Amino acid sequence: MKLTEKPSSSYSGAMTPASMELKNERVAETKAGTDLASALVLAVMSGAFISLGATFMLVVKSDATLPFAATQLLGGFAFTLGLFLVLAAGAELFTGNCLMVMGPLSGRFSWGKLLSSWLVVLAGNLAGALLASAAMLAAGVASANGGALGEAAIAVAEGKVALGWGTAFARGVLCNMLVCLAVWVGHSASSVTDKFFSALLPVMGFMAAGFEHCVANMFFLPYAMMLQATGVASGSVDLAGVLHNLSAATLGNLVGGVVLVGASYWFVYGRGRDRA
Repeated sequence: MKLTEKPSSSYSGAMTPASMELKNERVAETKAGTDLASALVLAVMSGAFISLGATFMLVVKSDATLPFAATQLLGGFAFTLGLFLVLAAGAELFTGNCLMVMGPLSGRFSWGKLLSSWLVVLAGNLAGALLASAAMLAAGVASANGGALGEAAIAVAEGKVALGWGTAFARGVLCNMLVCLAVWVGHSASSVTDKFFSALLPVMGFMAAGFEHCVANMFFLPYAMMLQATGVASGSVDLAGVLHNLSAATLGNLVGGVVLVGASYWFVYGRGRDRA
């Protein structure tokens, strides 16, 4: 089949890559047309979902008896909860929405509409992560395992703010390449089980490797600062370190999702095809 042909029917129950690209264009168009209030609420929910996955991961991290590889793999498995909820329950996640670049590239909507959508979703994700951080603080989650969960939260956050800007940026690129591949495959899923498995390995991969996800970091870093401010745990995470990390991770996520996945797949399968 020529790459510029109209996508054909699926094989072995799975969509072809060309059909997946067309599906992602249509999803992007729908997302761009969502009204402001709905997009914001869905983005807040997504920030909370990712935070729940991050908290689940901290439970694993709090067990010092686990060897490194087991901690990373099990922590990645636990974190999958966040993206699975985004895909299966429906929510707007900035990192996954980097695939929306296919919309303006195919002429379905304007670049201005894309940027506006990204900003609304990013703001909503931040609000959701901050609300989840406050909820975890109020719930006393850090006291789990004799306070080891709080210590793990501080250790994770301190490791992130200690990264050089370029290192955090590169880890952000690699992270969102995997996240967007999970979302790309997830859009072709026909069942909740399909959505779970589309998220599983990519998310486990980026978490196990220690890559940087800006929305997850919107939870990890403020939560650590809240624990410090309330005396629940001691650490050295400050606002300058938070901004340092988030700027690098967010820009890296943009490059990884937009260039390495969204624009690349559009170039191969969407370029030159009649709009459908």
